[in-house]
Amino acid sequence: MASPEDERAWEEQRLGPVVRRRDQVQKGTTDQRLLDTAEGDTDWVHTDPWRVMRIQSEFVEGFGALAELPSAISVFGSARTPVGSPEYETGVELGRALVEAGFAVITGGGPGVMEAANRGAREAKGVSVGLGIELPFEQGMNPHVDIGVNFRYFFVRKTMFVKYAQGFVVLPGGMGTLDELFEALTLVQTRKVTRFPIVLFGTEYWSGLVDWLRDTVVAQGKASEHDLLLFHVTDDVDEAVALVSKETGK
Repeated sequence: MASPEDERAWEEQRLGPVVRRRDQVQKGTTDQRLLDTAEGDTDWVHTDPWRVMRIQSEFVEGFGALAELPSAISVFGSARTPVGSPEYETGVELGRALVEAGFAVITGGGPGVMEAANRGAREAKGVSVGLGIELPFEQGMNPHVDIGVNFRYFFVRKTMFVKYAQGFVVLPGGMGTLDELFEALTLVQTRKVTRFPIVLFGTEYWSGLVDWLRDTVVAQGKASEHDLLLFHVTDDVDEAVALVSKETGK
């Protein structure tokens, strides 16, 4: 059995805030490994510590680009909505109405409903913002964005949508739209954000989801009746703008 003195005789290595002992000690020092990297060795750009730096840089760039925005509303909806369709025209009308109510408009920067809301905001001479995301199928930033930021990481982008908006208006959309919607509902439900209105636009589209939440999720005790008050459903642009204006104190 080793004595206390023997136990304290282990090799110890301090690498910044990290302590390594016994067989976890690494050879050399951090700056030695940085300066002695072999030619052609690029594996380090794919390591987790380097990813942390990239994540940090995305937060810094996003905060820097958006910090001086006026009050804003994030508008979500399908990238597949055709130009000229009723949903597209609703997006244009909504973007325009939000600017006229004193808001900047933030979208995901892509085509479809996002493009429509950005277009309405630009045509109303408001601030039109697009927060893009790196995807295998490249969408690109739509031409109606005046301030655009592209992100590698979804969770950084999601932070920007919530941090720099005072509310969400959610038009019919797919998986990405649902992801953003439930992220926002969770943040409001858990009181991570306060005074954050969420408006679902299109009663026919959203009624099935609302019925399921009420008749299955709430009915089985997985959520409370009060959670159904976390969002509003409407078919009227003026009502949608009035709802976000009222709850944000506009």
